[in-house]
Amino acid sequence: MRKIQIFDTTLRDGEQSPGCSMNIHEKLELARQLERLGVDVIEAGFPIASPEDFESVKIIAQEVRSCRIAGLCRAVKGDIDCAWQALQGHPDPLLHVFLATSDIHLEAKLHKTREEVLAQVKEMVAYARALCPNVEFSAEDASRSDRDYLVQVFEAAQEAGAGVLNIPDTVGYAAPAEMEELVRYVKAHLKNPDKVVLSVHCHNDLGMAVANSLAGMQGGAGQIECTVNGIGERAGNAALEEIVMAIRTRSQLYGCQTGVQTRQIYRTSKLLSTITGVSVPPNKAIVGDNAFAHESGIHQHGVMNNRLTYEILPPESVGIYQNRMVLGKHSGRHAFEERLDQLGYRLPEAVLEKSFEKFKALADRKKIVTDRDLEALVSSSRYQIAETYTLESFVINSGTVISATAVVKLLKDGESKEHVARGEGPIDAAFKAIDRIVKQSFPLKNYAIQSVTEGEDALGEVVVKILRGDEIITGRGLSTDIIEASIRAYLNAINKAVMQS
Repeated sequence: MRKIQIFDTTLRDGEQSPGCSMNIHEKLELARQLERLGVDVIEAGFPIASPEDFESVKIIAQEVRSCRIAGLCRAVKGDIDCAWQALQGHPDPLLHVFLATSDIHLEAKLHKTREEVLAQVKEMVAYARALCPNVEFSAEDASRSDRDYLVQVFEAAQEAGAGVLNIPDTVGYAAPAEMEELVRYVKAHLKNPDKVVLSVHCHNDLGMAVANSLAGMQGGAGQIECTVNGIGERAGNAALEEIVMAIRTRSQLYGCQTGVQTRQIYRTSKLLSTITGVSVPPNKAIVGDNAFAHESGIHQHGVMNNRLTYEILPPESVGIYQNRMVLGKHSGRHAFEERLDQLGYRLPEAVLEKSFEKFKALADRKKIVTDRDLEALVSSSRYQIAETYTLESFVINSGTVISATAVVKLLKDGESKEHVARGEGPIDAAFKAIDRIVKQSFPLKNYAIQSVTEGEDALGEVVVKILRGDEIITGRGLSTDIIEASIRAYLNAINKAVMQS
């Protein structure tokens, strides 16, 4: 079967999605998981965009070794130099150079003629190739470009040293039949199509990013660019999990395969959701909570007799497992570690120890600890940061006939600090009391709470987003008490803000 390269741009294009920003440590953690997932290329960022983006690409290039690491750059020497500097030391780096080719972009954005853009592509791709053995050239807005001119630009890029030519549907305008035809056209008109890899990068503005990507593959593309959970600018990108499982499930139709370790898909999706605080919709294909749920009696009866009646792929194939072991307050560390191992988690000793401590505390409050509970505990332990402020205690008074009040006590450098505040509700009051203790006020951008599992004793997971200047900082909290979870999430965000200031 033909091997399709999976180019993951979650850390670059995906992170540009509003509310999906990540700090350096979170990017590195996700990059390591993408490595375990088995993607071929990780686009780690846009180094020239900011000092933090440069550092994150640099650290990922140093730490992640088994897949190619890419840095995005405009067709400008300064961008290329910056990206190359960030990628230094990686055994298989890639400079990803892009420039628009559609007339609307040339006239309205670049203010250049076709001849000027063609000359710039030749010069800058050759410059990048002189630095790095691997160069990809992307023709921004390719799907709305004149086809003959697009082929002319690609010819120039290939002759200048580009080994990958990317055909992006930048604004999600194309339909699948058009995307397949466009890739076929480019491949048919290149002088040496067998000496270059064609790639597609599709956006989801009309809800066709995955379909367009698969159509481009059928047209001859050997690489698909995508993101975990389909995150990205505007309506997002083609979803990695949907593309990979479509290729695997319909392998006889497509005659293709990928090198992705599909049992890591759910874990990767959950990790990204935890990092960004953006929940996966329950009806999301492959990784949504309802993707393998059957409520209809007819469906349930069919699945019980033969899963193939209504499940075209088993949940285990993407890393979703049913409980095989009941964990509770009498379970020891060995059982805890064994279950995590069955779920595919490989944790450093320090994170494992924190997770086990939280598990024992949770087991005292819940009868049964489920897999979802364990995943939430591991995620909260993994992102434990150095705490400037630690929750010591809180007391809440609230009701329909009294104003909500909160007394919150925090520890800072071993010293106990306490304050009381009133609010519109118990959570508002608690947040105001914390603001008074830390002597700063951070505007609350978003607050979300969801149940990790079912039942009255379910864990509540709270995600808050606060503003520090123009920067959005995400905090997470976990508890069977939703007010405690809210306070811990707000404190988590504040500790990040204090640490970064």
